[in-house]
Amino acid sequence: MASNVSIEQNSGKLPWNERLSYGISDFACSFSFNLVGTYLMYFYTDVFGITASAVGTLMLVARVIDAIDGPIWGILIDHTHTRWGKSRPYFLWFNAPFTFFSILCFTTPDLPMTWKIVWAYVTYIGVDVLYSAINIPLTSILPSMTTDPKERVLLSTIRSLFSNFGGTLISVIALPLVTLIGGKDQSRGFFWVAVLGASVFFVLYLVAFFNLREHVQTRSSQQALPIKESLKALKRNWPWLIVVLEIFIYWIGMSAKGQVTMYFFKYNLNAPGLIPLALFFNAAGIISVFLTPYVVGKLGKKNTMLAGLFIGIIGQAILGIGAHMLNIPIVIIGIIVGNFGNGFVGALPAVLLSDAVDYGEWKNGVRAEGIVTSASSFTAKFGMGLGGAITGWLLALGQYVPNKTQSASSLLSIEFNYVWIPLIALFIGFMLVVFYNLTAEKEKQMNQDLAIKHQRENDEYSM
Repeated sequence: MASNVSIEQNSGKLPWNERLSYGISDFACSFSFNLVGTYLMYFYTDVFGITASAVGTLMLVARVIDAIDGPIWGILIDHTHTRWGKSRPYFLWFNAPFTFFSILCFTTPDLPMTWKIVWAYVTYIGVDVLYSAINIPLTSILPSMTTDPKERVLLSTIRSLFSNFGGTLISVIALPLVTLIGGKDQSRGFFWVAVLGASVFFVLYLVAFFNLREHVQTRSSQQALPIKESLKALKRNWPWLIVVLEIFIYWIGMSAKGQVTMYFFKYNLNAPGLIPLALFFNAAGIISVFLTPYVVGKLGKKNTMLAGLFIGIIGQAILGIGAHMLNIPIVIIGIIVGNFGNGFVGALPAVLLSDAVDYGEWKNGVRAEGIVTSASSFTAKFGMGLGGAITGWLLALGQYVPNKTQSASSLLSIEFNYVWIPLIALFIGFMLVVFYNLTAEKEKQMNQDLAIKHQRENDEYSM
């Protein structure tokens, strides 16, 4: 019997309005959420007045909760079937709630210390859970937009370019705006900068919702998958396992580094005025992101990722030399080299996870975009939280005291977070990617087999 529901297949190029809309969606995420990732620990300790150890514990607790909510969002996506698709509705449904909580994070009610900590728990966990609700669909929608490997790399590159630009922009302008708006009242300044970031997010995510489409729909993708069936997509899915472990380790290092950037320049280098400049050099990653499609065409995805991690390791080593010598020019060189390598690393996980969606279907006969790609948000945020927890605990161990001249142990704890934890994480990530086993030849065979499978399913569906 013929069905009224059409099955769409887009195995090729997408129009530029969709490509750019996919990009601005992550510009919106980075512009709003990077304010949290870069400044929230400093805001909690030096503005809101919470101890570093309490902040570190908060970030770990939030990550434990993420161990639950990340997969839940993935399962919900696999069970979602609307006229807008599976992933796209979440752009609309959770836009306003995330906007609201991202402002609450930088709100400073006059409360006793215990209730300040409670406020921080509620607002930070809230924004974190809601970020999963709007960011996991951004990854899960990619395999539903196109099956063309080159188009996926291009889309991920555009997304990473916009993400890097958004994150760099808010990082650079945040502190000057805090001072411009709040003067000596940093709490007022941070609040209105959070309002700015949230407003930009709200508008751009609506634009993304209206312009994006889920073109790749098969008979199986239009059916609700039981949880047990969804999990079959992960069975012996070694490319998926390698990618999610690499994401987890990478973000432990990057979170530890990002959380103490302000501390390092303010206390170790005694150059707080250079913080916006140092964050501006994150833009070095934009160059490598732009080059990613070309480099992938020459080296392949795995070798491009390895190259990015290796360059990141070199950058951190240079940074370590500069930190030891308290030499600002060497520190800046290390930042530039490291961020150039990080651009390659950041551009590829969404592509590799889309490949893992295909691999799970190829090996196990189950296509579960939600559960497979939700791991990227879960592991990234779990890594961020663990990195933040390590940072808070090390600062407490080093006896960090806000807005005072720091002891030698405090300065050492800041340096360890800024230099050595990221270096260790990059090295472990490099070793993991060495074992990535989805070769170009295997990927080509996989895509051919899946194209035949989808065509057969669609022919049966239209009968």
